[in-house]
Amino acid sequence: MGNYRVHVTIENKPGISDPEGKTILNDLVLKGTHQNVSKINTAKMLKFTITENNKESAQSKVKELCDELRIYNPMVSVVTIDAFDA
Repeated sequence: MGNYRVHVTIENKPGISDPEGKTILNDLVLKGTHQNVSKINTAKMLKFTITENNKESAQSKVKELCDELRIYNPMVSVVTIDAFDA
């Protein structure tokens, strides 16, 4: 058994509106700074610390927890789960 840090990143699927990202981009444009930035997407990240046998089981358990708790909407969200040694 080992300790793992598991990061869950929740983003909107392509084509789903991201008003927060648009607001941040508009602020940059209005300020006249960072003209080379053309798009900003926002995401939510959850960080778990979990004890499991290996990285794969840590990822699987966290995915199960997220699904059980309905932390994201699979109709509009893309979820990425990454595990790291703690």
